[in-house]
Amino acid sequence: MSSQALRVALVGTRGVPARYGGFETAVEEVGRRLAARGHDVVVYCRAGEGEARPDEHLGMRLVHRPAMRRRSLETLSHTGLSVAHLLGHRVDAAIVFNAANAPWLPVLRAARIPVATHVDGLEWRRAKWGGAGRRYYRAAESLAVRWSDALVADARGIQDYYTDVFGAPTRLLAYGAPQVSRDRHDRIAELGLEPDGYHLVVARFEPENHVELAVRGYAASAARLPLVVVGSAPYAEAYTRAVRDAADERVRFLGGVWDAELLDQLYANALTYVHGHSVGGTNPSLLRAIGAGTATVAYDVGFNREVLGHAGRYFSAPDDVARWVLDAEQDPAGARERGDALRVRSTDYDWDAVADGYEALVRDLASGAARRPGLSGRRRHGTEQDGVRTTWSAPREAEVTR
Repeated sequence: MSSQALRVALVGTRGVPARYGGFETAVEEVGRRLAARGHDVVVYCRAGEGEARPDEHLGMRLVHRPAMRRRSLETLSHTGLSVAHLLGHRVDAAIVFNAANAPWLPVLRAARIPVATHVDGLEWRRAKWGGAGRRYYRAAESLAVRWSDALVADARGIQDYYTDVFGAPTRLLAYGAPQVSRDRHDRIAELGLEPDGYHLVVARFEPENHVELAVRGYAASAARLPLVVVGSAPYAEAYTRAVRDAADERVRFLGGVWDAELLDQLYANALTYVHGHSVGGTNPSLLRAIGAGTATVAYDVGFNREVLGHAGRYFSAPDDVARWVLDAEQDPAGARERGDALRVRSTDYDWDAVADGYEALVRDLASGAARRPGLSGRRRHGTEQDGVRTTWSAPREAEVTR
Protein backbone atom coordinates (compact mmCIF):
# COMPACT_ATOMS: atom_id res chain seq x y z
CA MET A 1 0.00 0.00 0.00
CA SER A 2 1.27 3.46 -0.90
CA SER A 3 2.63 5.54 1.96
CA GLN A 4 1.57 8.84 0.36
CA ALA A 5 -0.03 11.25 2.82
CA LEU A 6 -3.57 12.26 1.90
CA ARG A 7 -5.90 15.10 2.74
CA VAL A 8 -9.04 13.72 4.36
CA ALA A 9 -12.25 15.48 5.48
CA LEU A 10 -14.57 14.00 8.12
CA VAL A 11 -17.97 15.62 7.74
CA GLY A 12 -21.47 15.41 9.23
CA THR A 13 -20.95 14.95 12.98
CA ARG A 14 -20.88 17.25 15.99
CA GLY A 15 -17.11 16.98 15.77
CA VAL A 16 -14.37 16.59 18.35
CA PRO A 17 -13.49 16.44 21.19
CA ALA A 18 -15.99 13.56 21.30
CA ARG A 19 -18.71 14.30 23.84
CA TYR A 20 -21.89 13.05 22.26
CA GLY A 21 -22.23 9.69 20.51
CA GLY A 22 -20.86 6.98 18.30
CA PHE A 23 -20.04 9.07 15.25
CA GLU A 24 -18.05 11.55 17.30
CA THR A 25 -16.17 8.71 19.01
CA ALA A 26 -15.32 7.19 15.63
CA VAL A 27 -14.15 10.53 14.23
CA GLU A 28 -11.89 11.12 17.22
CA GLU A 29 -10.41 7.62 17.37
CA VAL A 30 -9.96 7.17 13.62
CA GLY A 31 -9.01 10.77 12.87
CA ARG A 32 -6.27 10.91 15.50
CA ARG A 33 -4.74 7.69 14.16
CA LEU A 34 -4.83 8.86 10.55
CA ALA A 35 -3.21 12.14 11.61
CA ALA A 36 -0.51 10.24 13.53
CA ARG A 37 0.23 8.31 10.32
CA GLY A 38 0.96 11.57 8.52
CA HIS A 39 -2.38 12.29 6.84
CA ASP A 40 -3.85 15.81 6.84
CA VAL A 41 -7.18 15.27 8.61
CA VAL A 42 -9.78 18.04 8.85
CA VAL A 43 -12.85 17.56 11.03
CA TYR A 44 -15.92 19.74 10.61
CA CYS A 45 -17.37 20.61 14.03
CA ARG A 46 -20.75 22.00 15.06
CA ALA A 47 -20.17 25.32 16.80
CA GLY A 48 -22.49 26.38 19.61
CA GLU A 49 -22.73 29.82 21.14
CA GLY A 50 -20.16 30.40 23.87
CA GLU A 51 -18.35 27.12 23.19
CA ALA A 52 -14.59 26.92 22.77
CA ARG A 53 -13.47 26.58 19.16
CA PRO A 54 -9.96 25.14 19.10
CA ASP A 55 -8.14 24.92 15.77
CA GLU A 56 -6.55 21.53 16.49
CA HIS A 57 -7.29 18.38 18.47
CA LEU A 58 -5.04 15.32 18.70
CA GLY A 59 -3.34 16.21 15.42
CA MET A 60 -6.61 16.88 13.54
CA ARG A 61 -7.41 20.31 12.09
CA LEU A 62 -10.83 21.59 13.14
CA VAL A 63 -13.22 23.77 11.16
CA HIS A 64 -16.25 25.10 13.06
CA ARG A 65 -19.55 25.82 11.38
CA PRO A 66 -22.92 26.70 12.95
CA ALA A 67 -26.19 24.79 12.68
CA MET A 68 -29.87 25.61 12.90
CA ARG A 69 -31.07 24.82 16.43
CA ARG A 70 -33.97 22.72 15.31
CA ARG A 71 -33.89 18.94 15.59
CA SER A 72 -35.08 18.24 12.05
CA LEU A 73 -32.59 20.65 10.45
CA GLU A 74 -29.58 20.69 12.78
CA THR A 75 -27.52 17.98 11.11
CA LEU A 76 -28.43 18.85 7.53
CA SER A 77 -27.81 22.59 7.92
CA HIS A 78 -24.42 22.09 9.56
CA THR A 79 -23.32 19.62 6.89
CA GLY A 80 -24.42 22.00 4.13
CA LEU A 81 -22.23 24.78 5.53
CA SER A 82 -19.37 22.29 5.96
CA VAL A 83 -19.64 21.15 2.35
CA ALA A 84 -19.67 24.78 1.17
CA HIS A 85 -16.38 25.38 3.01
CA LEU A 86 -14.94 22.14 1.70
CA LEU A 87 -15.47 23.23 -1.92
CA GLY A 88 -12.89 25.98 -1.41
CA HIS A 89 -10.48 23.76 0.52
CA ARG A 90 -10.14 20.64 -1.56
CA VAL A 91 -9.22 17.25 -0.13
CA ASP A 92 -8.32 13.89 -1.64
CA ALA A 93 -11.31 12.14 -0.05
CA ALA A 94 -14.25 12.88 2.22
CA ILE A 95 -16.16 10.63 4.60
CA VAL A 96 -19.68 11.81 5.35
CA PHE A 97 -21.25 10.41 8.50
CA ASN A 98 -25.01 9.79 8.57
CA ALA A 99 -27.12 8.92 5.52
CA ALA A 100 -29.35 11.88 6.45
CA ASN A 101 -26.68 14.09 4.85
CA ALA A 102 -27.11 12.42 1.45
CA PRO A 103 -28.67 15.49 -0.25
CA TRP A 104 -25.24 17.14 -0.14
CA LEU A 105 -23.43 14.25 -1.85
CA PRO A 106 -24.08 15.48 -5.43
CA VAL A 107 -22.30 18.73 -4.54
CA LEU A 108 -19.18 16.79 -3.54
CA ARG A 109 -19.46 14.57 -6.59
CA ALA A 110 -19.80 17.60 -8.88
CA ALA A 111 -16.63 19.00 -7.32
CA ARG A 112 -14.92 15.66 -8.04
CA ILE A 113 -14.28 14.95 -4.37
CA PRO A 114 -14.48 11.18 -3.83
CA VAL A 115 -16.88 10.46 -0.97
CA ALA A 116 -17.89 7.55 1.25
CA THR A 117 -20.98 7.63 3.46
CA HIS A 118 -21.08 5.98 6.87
CA VAL A 119 -24.76 5.08 6.84
CA ASP A 120 -25.21 4.47 10.61
CA GLY A 121 -28.20 2.40 11.75
CA LEU A 122 -31.83 2.39 10.70
CA GLU A 123 -32.58 6.00 11.56
CA TRP A 124 -36.10 5.88 10.16
CA ARG A 125 -37.05 3.47 12.93
CA ARG A 126 -36.32 6.01 15.67
CA ALA A 127 -39.48 6.99 17.52
CA LYS A 128 -38.50 10.66 17.67
CA TRP A 129 -39.18 11.04 13.94
CA GLY A 130 -42.75 11.52 12.77
CA GLY A 131 -44.08 10.34 9.43
CA ALA A 132 -42.31 13.03 7.41
CA GLY A 133 -39.02 12.41 9.21
CA ARG A 134 -39.20 8.69 8.63
CA ARG A 135 -39.97 9.16 4.95
CA TYR A 136 -37.01 11.52 4.69
CA TYR A 137 -34.60 9.05 6.27
CA ARG A 138 -35.79 6.22 4.04
CA ALA A 139 -35.32 8.45 0.99
CA ALA A 140 -31.89 9.50 2.27
CA GLU A 141 -30.80 5.85 2.45
CA SER A 142 -31.64 5.49 -1.23
CA LEU A 143 -29.78 8.67 -2.14
CA ALA A 144 -26.70 7.56 -0.18
CA VAL A 145 -26.66 4.30 -2.14
CA ARG A 146 -26.99 6.15 -5.43
CA TRP A 147 -24.50 8.97 -4.89
CA SER A 148 -21.72 7.59 -2.65
CA ASP A 149 -18.53 6.13 -4.06
CA ALA A 150 -18.55 3.72 -1.11
CA LEU A 151 -20.73 2.90 1.88
CA VAL A 152 -19.55 2.09 5.41
CA ALA A 153 -21.54 -0.07 7.86
CA ASP A 154 -20.56 -0.62 11.48
CA ALA A 155 -22.46 -3.89 12.04
CA ARG A 156 -23.15 -7.02 10.04
CA GLY A 157 -26.88 -6.41 10.42
CA ILE A 158 -26.56 -3.02 8.71
CA GLN A 159 -24.32 -4.52 6.03
CA ASP A 160 -26.88 -7.24 5.34
CA TYR A 161 -29.67 -4.67 5.21
CA TYR A 162 -28.00 -2.64 2.45
CA THR A 163 -27.07 -5.77 0.53
CA ASP A 164 -30.54 -7.27 0.70
CA VAL A 165 -32.65 -4.14 0.32
CA PHE A 166 -30.55 -2.19 -2.22
CA GLY A 167 -28.10 -4.74 -3.63
CA ALA A 168 -25.39 -2.34 -2.42
CA PRO A 169 -21.99 -3.50 -1.12
CA THR A 170 -20.66 -1.90 2.06
CA ARG A 171 -17.39 -1.94 3.96
CA LEU A 172 -17.79 -3.35 7.46
CA LEU A 173 -15.88 -1.06 9.82
CA ALA A 174 -17.11 -1.49 13.39
CA TYR A 175 -16.02 0.66 16.31
CA GLY A 176 -13.24 -0.18 18.74
CA ALA A 177 -13.69 -1.25 22.34
CA PRO A 178 -11.46 0.72 24.73
CA GLN A 179 -9.81 -1.41 27.39
CA VAL A 180 -10.93 0.10 30.69
CA SER A 181 -9.11 -0.74 33.93
CA ARG A 182 -11.08 -2.03 36.93
CA ASP A 183 -8.32 -1.09 39.35
CA ARG A 184 -9.54 2.40 40.23
CA HIS A 185 -12.70 3.51 42.01
CA ASP A 186 -11.76 6.81 43.63
CA ARG A 187 -14.06 8.83 41.36
CA ILE A 188 -17.14 6.69 41.96
CA ALA A 189 -16.40 6.94 45.69
CA GLU A 190 -17.05 10.67 45.33
CA LEU A 191 -20.60 9.69 44.35
CA GLY A 192 -20.97 7.32 47.28
CA LEU A 193 -20.69 4.23 45.05
CA GLU A 194 -18.66 1.05 45.60
CA PRO A 195 -17.23 -1.54 43.18
CA ASP A 196 -19.87 -4.11 42.18
CA GLY A 197 -22.30 -2.04 44.24
CA TYR A 198 -24.69 -0.73 41.57
CA HIS A 199 -26.27 -1.39 38.19
CA LEU A 200 -25.67 1.07 35.34
CA VAL A 201 -27.53 2.55 32.35
CA VAL A 202 -25.78 4.98 29.96
CA ALA A 203 -27.92 6.32 27.12
CA ARG A 204 -29.57 9.32 25.54
CA PHE A 205 -33.18 9.44 26.67
CA GLU A 206 -34.86 8.28 23.47
CA PRO A 207 -37.56 5.58 23.13
CA GLU A 208 -35.47 3.29 20.92
CA ASN A 209 -32.82 3.23 23.67
CA HIS A 210 -35.41 1.76 26.05
CA VAL A 211 -34.29 3.70 29.11
CA GLU A 212 -37.83 3.79 30.47
CA LEU A 213 -38.20 0.04 30.01
CA ALA A 214 -34.92 -0.58 31.84
CA VAL A 215 -35.87 1.71 34.73
CA ARG A 216 -39.36 0.24 34.94
CA GLY A 217 -37.98 -3.31 35.01
CA TYR A 218 -35.44 -2.45 37.68
CA ALA A 219 -38.09 -0.70 39.80
CA ALA A 220 -40.22 -3.86 39.64
CA SER A 221 -37.34 -6.01 40.89
CA ALA A 222 -36.28 -6.92 44.40
CA ALA A 223 -32.76 -5.64 43.71
CA ARG A 224 -30.93 -4.12 46.69
CA LEU A 225 -28.22 -2.29 44.79
CA PRO A 226 -29.06 1.11 43.24
CA LEU A 227 -29.54 1.72 39.53
CA VAL A 228 -27.33 4.58 38.30
CA VAL A 229 -28.64 6.27 35.14
CA VAL A 230 -26.34 8.45 33.04
CA GLY A 231 -27.81 10.46 30.19
CA SER A 232 -30.29 13.06 29.02
CA ALA A 233 -31.72 14.37 25.74
CA PRO A 234 -32.08 17.94 24.42
CA TYR A 235 -35.39 17.39 22.60
CA ALA A 236 -37.12 14.75 24.74
CA GLU A 237 -38.83 16.44 27.68
CA ALA A 238 -41.88 14.14 27.63
CA TYR A 239 -39.79 10.97 27.45
CA THR A 240 -37.47 12.23 30.18
CA ARG A 241 -40.49 12.73 32.44
CA ALA A 242 -41.67 9.20 31.64
CA VAL A 243 -38.26 7.79 32.59
CA ARG A 244 -38.23 9.63 35.90
CA ASP A 245 -41.85 8.66 36.63
CA ALA A 246 -40.90 4.98 36.19
CA ALA A 247 -38.18 5.23 38.87
CA ASP A 248 -38.31 4.67 42.61
CA GLU A 249 -36.00 5.84 45.38
CA ARG A 250 -33.32 3.28 44.43
CA VAL A 251 -32.68 4.97 41.05
CA ARG A 252 -30.02 7.71 40.86
CA PHE A 253 -30.01 10.07 37.87
CA LEU A 254 -26.63 11.65 37.16
CA GLY A 255 -27.56 13.48 33.96
CA GLY A 256 -24.93 13.75 31.25
CA VAL A 257 -21.41 12.79 32.31
CA TRP A 258 -18.63 14.15 30.05
CA ASP A 259 -15.74 13.39 32.41
CA ALA A 260 -14.07 10.42 30.68
CA GLU A 261 -12.26 9.26 33.82
CA LEU A 262 -15.45 9.19 35.87
CA LEU A 263 -17.38 7.52 33.07
CA ASP A 264 -14.74 4.80 32.72
CA GLN A 265 -14.94 4.08 36.42
CA LEU A 266 -18.73 3.93 36.30
CA TYR A 267 -18.57 1.28 33.56
CA ALA A 268 -15.75 -0.71 35.12
CA ASN A 269 -17.15 -0.93 38.65
CA ALA A 270 -20.81 -1.66 37.88
CA LEU A 271 -22.14 -5.12 38.73
CA THR A 272 -24.17 -5.02 35.51
CA TYR A 273 -24.53 -2.65 32.59
CA VAL A 274 -28.07 -2.50 31.14
CA HIS A 275 -28.00 -1.57 27.44
CA GLY A 276 -31.27 -0.74 25.69
CA HIS A 277 -30.11 0.55 22.30
CA SER A 278 -31.97 -1.13 19.45
CA VAL A 279 -31.54 0.59 16.06
CA GLY A 280 -28.05 2.08 15.77
CA GLY A 281 -25.77 -0.79 14.78
CA THR A 282 -22.65 -1.48 16.84
CA ASN A 283 -22.82 0.88 19.80
CA PRO A 284 -19.75 2.51 21.44
CA SER A 285 -21.34 2.46 24.89
CA LEU A 286 -21.81 -1.30 24.62
CA LEU A 287 -18.20 -1.72 23.52
CA ARG A 288 -17.01 0.45 26.39
CA ALA A 289 -18.87 -1.78 28.84
CA ILE A 290 -17.39 -5.01 27.51
CA GLY A 291 -13.93 -3.43 27.33
CA ALA A 292 -14.37 -2.78 31.05
CA GLY A 293 -15.27 -6.42 31.65
CA THR A 294 -18.76 -5.63 32.95
CA ALA A 295 -21.58 -8.17 32.82
CA THR A 296 -24.07 -6.83 30.29
CA VAL A 297 -27.83 -7.14 29.93
CA ALA A 298 -28.83 -5.91 26.47
CA TYR A 299 -32.01 -5.32 24.52
CA ASP A 300 -32.64 -8.37 22.36
CA VAL A 301 -31.76 -7.34 18.82
CA GLY A 302 -29.24 -8.74 16.37
CA PHE A 303 -26.82 -5.81 16.70
CA ASN A 304 -26.37 -6.50 20.41
CA ARG A 305 -26.16 -10.28 20.03
CA GLU A 306 -23.52 -9.75 17.37
CA VAL A 307 -21.31 -8.08 19.98
CA LEU A 308 -22.15 -10.06 23.12
CA GLY A 309 -22.83 -13.58 21.87
CA HIS A 310 -23.35 -16.24 24.55
CA ALA A 311 -21.78 -14.09 27.28
CA GLY A 312 -24.62 -11.58 27.20
CA ARG A 313 -28.01 -11.62 28.87
CA TYR A 314 -30.96 -10.22 26.92
CA PHE A 315 -34.25 -8.47 27.60
CA SER A 316 -37.32 -7.39 25.67
CA ALA A 317 -39.68 -6.63 28.57
CA PRO A 318 -39.44 -5.15 32.08
CA ASP A 319 -39.72 -8.60 33.67
CA ASP A 320 -36.51 -9.65 31.89
CA VAL A 321 -34.61 -6.69 33.33
CA ALA A 322 -35.95 -7.45 36.81
CA ARG A 323 -34.86 -11.07 36.54
CA TRP A 324 -31.34 -10.40 35.30
CA VAL A 325 -30.38 -7.64 37.74
CA LEU A 326 -31.59 -9.77 40.65
CA ASP A 327 -29.78 -12.81 39.25
CA ALA A 328 -26.53 -10.82 39.18
CA GLU A 329 -26.98 -9.77 42.82
CA GLN A 330 -27.68 -13.36 43.87
CA ASP A 331 -24.72 -14.71 41.88
CA PRO A 332 -22.08 -11.94 41.68
CA ALA A 333 -19.35 -14.47 40.89
CA GLY A 334 -21.31 -15.60 37.83
CA ALA A 335 -21.76 -11.97 36.76
CA ARG A 336 -18.02 -11.35 37.06
CA GLU A 337 -17.32 -14.50 35.03
CA ARG A 338 -19.59 -13.25 32.22
CA GLY A 339 -17.87 -9.86 32.40
CA ASP A 340 -14.46 -11.51 32.05
CA ALA A 341 -15.68 -13.39 28.98
CA LEU A 342 -16.93 -10.13 27.47
CA ARG A 343 -13.58 -8.45 28.08
CA VAL A 344 -11.93 -11.22 26.03
CA ARG A 345 -14.57 -10.74 23.36
CA SER A 346 -13.86 -7.00 23.28
CA THR A 347 -10.40 -7.61 21.84
CA ASP A 348 -12.11 -8.35 18.51
CA TYR A 349 -12.97 -4.64 18.38
CA ASP A 350 -9.66 -2.78 18.02
CA TRP A 351 -9.38 0.89 17.05
CA ASP A 352 -6.03 0.39 15.34
CA ALA A 353 -7.57 -2.24 13.06
CA VAL A 354 -10.57 0.04 12.45
CA ALA A 355 -8.20 2.86 11.46
CA ASP A 356 -6.44 0.46 9.08
CA GLY A 357 -9.79 -0.12 7.39
CA TYR A 358 -10.50 3.60 7.09
CA GLU A 359 -7.02 4.30 5.75
CA ALA A 360 -7.50 1.63 3.07
CA LEU A 361 -10.89 3.16 2.24
CA VAL A 362 -9.43 6.66 1.92
CA ARG A 363 -6.67 5.41 -0.37
CA ASP A 364 -9.21 3.58 -2.53
CA LEU A 365 -11.36 6.70 -2.73
CA ALA A 366 -8.41 8.89 -3.70
CA SER A 367 -7.21 6.46 -6.37
CA GLY A 368 -10.65 5.78 -7.81
CA ALA A 369 -10.57 2.13 -6.78
CA ALA A 370 -13.62 2.55 -4.54
CA ARG A 371 -15.86 3.77 -7.34
CA ARG A 372 -18.74 1.38 -7.86
CA PRO A 373 -20.90 0.67 -10.90
CA GLY A 374 -23.96 2.91 -10.82
CA LEU A 375 -26.68 1.86 -8.40
CA SER A 376 -30.21 3.20 -8.66
CA GLY A 377 -30.89 3.35 -4.93
CA ARG A 378 -34.27 1.70 -5.49
CA ARG A 379 -35.44 -0.78 -2.88
CA ARG A 380 -35.77 -4.32 -4.07
CA HIS A 381 -39.36 -5.50 -4.27
CA GLY A 382 -40.28 -7.99 -1.56
CA THR A 383 -37.30 -7.36 0.71
CA GLU A 384 -39.26 -5.56 3.40
CA GLN A 385 -42.48 -6.11 5.28
CA ASP A 386 -44.17 -3.19 7.03
CA GLY A 387 -41.03 -1.17 6.36
CA VAL A 388 -38.68 -3.66 8.05
CA ARG A 389 -37.10 -6.66 6.39
CA THR A 390 -37.74 -9.69 8.58
CA THR A 391 -34.68 -11.87 8.02
CA TRP A 392 -31.57 -9.70 7.85
CA SER A 393 -30.74 -9.37 11.56
CA ALA A 394 -27.67 -11.01 13.09
CA PRO A 395 -27.77 -14.65 14.29
CA ARG A 396 -29.59 -15.61 17.45
CA GLU A 397 -27.55 -16.70 20.48
CA ALA A 398 -27.59 -20.40 19.62
CA GLU A 399 -26.14 -19.59 16.18
CA VAL A 400 -23.42 -17.17 17.26
CA THR A 401 -20.02 -18.53 16.25
CA ARG A 402 -17.88 -15.43 16.61
